[in-house]
Amino acid sequence: MTDSTRLAAGDQAPPFTLSDQDGNAVSLADFAGSKVVVYFYPAAMTPGCTKQACDFRDNLSSLASAGYQVLGVSKDAPVKLKKFQETEQLTFALLSDTDLAVHTGYGAWGEKNLYGKTVTGVLRSTVVIDETGMVELALYNVKATGHVASLRKRLGLPA
Repeated sequence: MTDSTRLAAGDQAPPFTLSDQDGNAVSLADFAGSKVVVYFYPAAMTPGCTKQACDFRDNLSSLASAGYQVLGVSKDAPVKLKKFQETEQLTFALLSDTDLAVHTGYGAWGEKNLYGKTVTGVLRSTVVIDETGMVELALYNVKATGHVASLRKRLGLPA
């Protein structure tokens, strides 16, 4: 599989429908008229991904008060996402993209450097989509630690 094309501000966000942690279909279209933070992470219940998910959880009310909803996307199956949600008390939807179609469409799958080796995998990425379905901000190869604070700053939200 080759690197997917990265999105940029002003691009139309690719539509998607994925299963959430409860097996319910969730579509980007469900959020029309709302701002959405879609973040891609490598694997549920790993240290970095847990830290990042809990960071979003802990900032969810302030993001929501600024009009943003949060969706986490990984290649994990819904049953693993449900366990992750329950273990970490996550209060936002976790979406399963086992065939990597949405990862690829959003530029969150490709080559990366892991411990000095080039591997193909999930690129920790965040795409902010505005009320009209357009990309407001696309960030790639983000760090798990401190990402939400950095995102808030880029979006002009109070610390």
